[in-house]
Amino acid sequence: MEFHVMVGHLFRRTHQVASAVFFEEMGRQELDITPFQYAALSAIQLNPGVDQASVAAWTGCDRATVGGVVDRLVAKGYVSRAVSEKDRRARVLNLTDSGHDVLAQAHKATQRTQTRLTESLEDGETETLTRLLLKVLETDPR
Repeated sequence: MEFHVMVGHLFRRTHQVASAVFFEEMGRQELDITPFQYAALSAIQLNPGVDQASVAAWTGCDRATVGGVVDRLVAKGYVSRAVSEKDRRARVLNLTDSGHDVLAQAHKATQRTQTRLTESLEDGETETLTRLLLKVLETDPR
């Protein structure tokens, strides 16, 4: 099988395209948000008061990487970090007002990203693609 039709290569190329479109759309909104920062902000919005370990689990990333991402989001003023009242060793995360605002803008950009990435697909193919990608992720070989 030639490399250009191998699934792993196609995943890598698809990721490149998706990232490029994401950054174009964020740029149109004049937002300085990475795909992973968007995922972390979304996880925090869905789970106010969440800890960093849970954000790591929900976004499919290791704790050290999430720590750096959260540090940058705190520095940008999008996330607040406080000591947990339940466990003094843990830190809880919440979106700031600025974080809510930037995430609302980012949601619009990600909707345009999704549309652009799937515009060549026929009716029903987006749902099929999504289902198949989820199936691949369910069997994470790591």
